[in-house]
Amino acid sequence: MTLRLTSAPVSGVKKRKSSAPRPRASPFAAHARRKPPSGASSLKSTATADLSLDDPLPDLGGSHYISQTAPVQNVLEAIQYIRDGIFEELPQRAGMNSTRIAEVLNLRRSLPPLASVAHVHTLLDAPTQVEREIVELVQTGQVRRLIIPGRGNDAAGLGDCLVLAEDWEKLVQGSALLDAPTKEKFLDILKRMGTSSAISQGVFTTDEYRALLRAGFIVSSSSFTQGSLSVASLPNLPTSAASSASRKEYTQSKTERPVQSDAQARAATLFLSLPNTGTYLRLLGSGRAHLLALLRRSASGEVPLGLLKDRWDGAVETEKSFHLAKRARGEFAGILPGKTKKWKELYGMRFRWALEEALGAGLAEIFETGSVGPGIRSL
Repeated sequence: MTLRLTSAPVSGVKKRKSSAPRPRASPFAAHARRKPPSGASSLKSTATADLSLDDPLPDLGGSHYISQTAPVQNVLEAIQYIRDGIFEELPQRAGMNSTRIAEVLNLRRSLPPLASVAHVHTLLDAPTQVEREIVELVQTGQVRRLIIPGRGNDAAGLGDCLVLAEDWEKLVQGSALLDAPTKEKFLDILKRMGTSSAISQGVFTTDEYRALLRAGFIVSSSSFTQGSLSVASLPNLPTSAASSASRKEYTQSKTERPVQSDAQARAATLFLSLPNTGTYLRLLGSGRAHLLALLRRSASGEVPLGLLKDRWDGAVETEKSFHLAKRARGEFAGILPGKTKKWKELYGMRFRWALEEALGAGLAEIFETGSVGPGIRSL
């Protein structure tokens, strides 16, 4: 007889089965599943999509974002920053043929090294200190203040610009339309003029006047609105600055005409200028207008800074990993930069550069939202 020692039949102890709780249904089970957006730009646009509607952004006061992030400390650095930072570099996949690329590069190279006073004030955000520093630089001859009549006198005008004296001298020395004696005479007159931007026509001979006018370094007052200049604003140039031929012509005209009217004095007045200044001002005005048009797409006239930059750049492809992967798979990753207005009409103007110009001109303002970074509002 076999003896089995086991407690199962006799102990009467049964293990209680563990009753696992039923899994509860997820509250999102009824919602349709969607693929997550591919890329940081999609996440950013999704987060700010609701903020670009009719509801205005929260306003916590003015923002100092531009002045705090600008890499400048004084007026000279600001002028150099504005002069060199107007355009972006050509992308590798620009979507433009060689003719268009050459046109873009030639226009960039031809623009004068100007910086508007309003732009300088935006970067430094210290009006009294900046204006005092500009006056000191002009008086010491390091900077020339170029006043262009007929382009507006208020902050939104385009006629108050600054240029480094060394850049002006380089343009004169590099001009192929002026001979060496004319260059020396013109530079000598610039040093004697001081802070004025107007010059009498009698200082130059007829040939010198035509050469400087053709080279773009002077413009006639007849091109502007009459009455914007008084005879008292003309500089007091020394007699040695004028050539003997011009003095002879002036003496003859003085004996023949005993009295010179104000209209005749204005007709004999010239203004200092730089080559292709008109092209520069037209491009600057187009950049301001395009930025304001992008702001007006929002019914409230307000938009976060990041969203406004996306509108400025357009739906272009980038060199980010997800765009590269899309191109490798043959999928659509965005349009080429050459198809956007930024490159077709503005030749690759930087968004921040155009924004700083609009802020300085009083056409827009920047404020803190507290949630989505700085906001931009049209005025």
